[in-house]
Amino acid sequence: MNQSAIIDGLLTYLFFIPLLTFHEWAHAWVAWKCGDDTAYSQGRVTLNPIMHMELIGTVVLPLLGIFLSLSNSALAGFIIGWGRPVPVNISNLRSPRRDDTLVALAGPAINLALAFVLLAAVKGCALTGFTGFNDVGMRMAVLSLFLCFFNLLPIPPLDGSHVLKNAIGMSHETYWRLCQYGFIAVIIVINLPGVREALAWVTFSTLTFMAAVLGLR
Repeated sequence: MNQSAIIDGLLTYLFFIPLLTFHEWAHAWVAWKCGDDTAYSQGRVTLNPIMHMELIGTVVLPLLGIFLSLSNSALAGFIIGWGRPVPVNISNLRSPRRDDTLVALAGPAINLALAFVLLAAVKGCALTGFTGFNDVGMRMAVLSLFLCFFNLLPIPPLDGSHVLKNAIGMSHETYWRLCQYGFIAVIIVINLPGVREALAWVTFSTLTFMAAVLGLR
């Protein structure tokens, strides 16, 4: 493990924090606008990353996963990271199933939008002759898109599972029982043959499409 690889891993982690912050902020903001002030009252409608971080999910595991991947450890594939879950009281939402879906989609949507903004910034910098932002902007855009599509997997408690739950009319009680085993299921699914490849394909296909729209080469 060389020094440049360590620096590269730490940069990836630093890129992850603001993207995760926007993701959780979007959940909290949309829930607030849909009638539930639970997250708002807890100070979660903020872009202060500390309010959206937790020690294990946002600090320990992501850093451990990065360093294990740098040492080519097979254990790296079994480690994931997450932010502090945004609390949502379904009964406070004006239209529970519709609004719960909107709250769930808000996080992936902001990551999709951020990826486009980052690529637009790369384009803008290129037009001025400044290329120093190219690598940072591209890497952050890729990571933002990956967070978007990873969270859309229909596995409790990921955002995509809320969409599926509301689409099929699953009871909230059944859903929360499934969530007890959610992170185990996420770890298993993310390591199934084809799942990582599918996430990579949709991530880079979307990146390519956005870059083409912006005229990036």
